[in-house]
Amino acid sequence: MTPQDLANLGHLRRARDLIDREYACPLDVPTIARHALMSPAHFSRQFRAAYGETPYNYLMTRRIERAMALLRAGVSVTEACMAVGCTSLGSFSSRFTELLGETPSAYRLREHPAETAMPACVAKVRTRPTRNAPTRNAPSRIGEAVRATAA
Repeated sequence: MTPQDLANLGHLRRARDLIDREYACPLDVPTIARHALMSPAHFSRQFRAAYGETPYNYLMTRRIERAMALLRAGVSVTEACMAVGCTSLGSFSSRFTELLGETPSAYRLREHPAETAMPACVAKVRTRPTRNAPTRNAPSRIGEAVRATAA
């Protein structure tokens, strides 16, 4: 790895940290790219090469992850949507369903015994949404956590 590659990784980590910290704020790729000291197009290519997904997809995955915790706590779908920085309930619901295989309303109404039975740090890792989530008709990854804690 060249010194320039290492410097780029440092900039990309700072940008990813910005997304993790400011996920509820209005963020777009040009804004995040400025923090990484790169042009938006170059930043998007470098981010995808380093982390396996585009900056926008990473941002939306973090937002959905935070919304999951709010929904488990009993917050309404609309409140969770707005609290994590999404401005469109329809887009939020579509992305949530795409990542988890169930609607935010169904997720909110379902029992979540596995998350209460395991330490928060483990629950966060086990319930993190991924791009390879099951389809709408298949069970979500949450079911895996429930079965793992029941065994």
